[in-house]
Amino acid sequence: MEHRVVVTGIGAVTPIGLDVQSFWEASCAGRCNTQLIDSFDTTQFNSRIAAAVKDFDPLCFVTRREALHLDRCTLLAVGAATEALANSGLNGHDNWRERAGVVIGCGVGGVASLSEQMEVLRTSPPRFVNPFLMPMMLNNSPCGFLGIHFRLKGPSSCTTTACASGASALAVACNLIRTDQATVVLAGGTEAAITPIILAAFDSLKALATGWNHQPQAASRPFDKGRAGFVLAEGAGVLVLEERRHALDRGASILAEIVGWGETTDAHHMFAPAPQGQGIAQAMRLAIERARLDPGAVDYVNAHATSTPLGDEFEACAIRDVFGARFSKVPVNAIKSLIGHTLGAAGALAAISAILSLQHGCIPATMNLSDPDPACELNHVVSEPCRAGLNTALVNSAGFGGHNVSILYMSPQASPN
Repeated sequence: MEHRVVVTGIGAVTPIGLDVQSFWEASCAGRCNTQLIDSFDTTQFNSRIAAAVKDFDPLCFVTRREALHLDRCTLLAVGAATEALANSGLNGHDNWRERAGVVIGCGVGGVASLSEQMEVLRTSPPRFVNPFLMPMMLNNSPCGFLGIHFRLKGPSSCTTTACASGASALAVACNLIRTDQATVVLAGGTEAAITPIILAAFDSLKALATGWNHQPQAASRPFDKGRAGFVLAEGAGVLVLEERRHALDRGASILAEIVGWGETTDAHHMFAPAPQGQGIAQAMRLAIERARLDPGAVDYVNAHATSTPLGDEFEACAIRDVFGARFSKVPVNAIKSLIGHTLGAAGALAAISAILSLQHGCIPATMNLSDPDPACELNHVVSEPCRAGLNTALVNSAGFGGHNVSILYMSPQASPN
């Protein structure tokens, strides 16, 4: 028997808000926090902007000693997970930790710690390298520490599928619950990669927005004619996924049900999307089919839309292909216009945004979409939020290597008994 998967808690640490409520309010208000990078010298970089998480205090969640031994990507994850668990109400219940797992996606892991210690090694003998560097830099450190911190003893793993990592984590977590390997799973993604080497790598690849250093908040322009690359960002999003009967038995408030998901690989190129978005189109179809629905039942699409020329165009092609003539009726938005591209955290934060849209009947607008690209023709939500009754939301994610993930969320009111 396949078990049903529901969401009972959400937590977010983002460039526009340090918790879910502030993230949602800023999203609906169209506030962006992309700024010139002030943490290191960017004089020689073409792109000198990023969307950083400001005023985050890790000591609200961990001890000072722990904070010294953890990379920022892990600390952001702890902040998001703490909120998600508090939101779920699980902390007031006993005997759930034995079958509670953790799956956290992370694209590049503790790159900040690695970069810092490489500089130490460049100027000092090896013995001066931080003895905690190895656990700090590993991609699975957020997952491992969350298990330790919250004493969760079920299955745990880390997904690394580049910018699809957070969404991949949610898919893995769904499988754990559906197949009765876990009853509760903390799942999501985290990233803290605003560092010279990562900025240089994306800059060299010409993946970043470079013409907006004088106007940072206008740089992320999904589906716009003037889009020329993404804005590097950091953040974390964690969801509490739970077996539906377990949630109902303890009287939990169900935020949404995950009714379908699809995963595909482009098998095309390491960083260019498959022509016409064939891979992400198939992932969307699989998610809809797994939910035993048809495209006509999807009320809204939260697009991956990073603001890159080919990526946005091909995802728009995929959405039109999946929805056919109805594509002009299905609202589409792109939250990266507000928070930038949080890499491994992107899929989890998009999921949280979509769940909030289902809850509030409101889809935040895609910002900076002042001149829509005809090649990206869709029913874009622009200028102001779209208010409508929503039962289902489809969330897309994609990553270097050709990874595609699409997950279909349903409001609890629309879910079958």
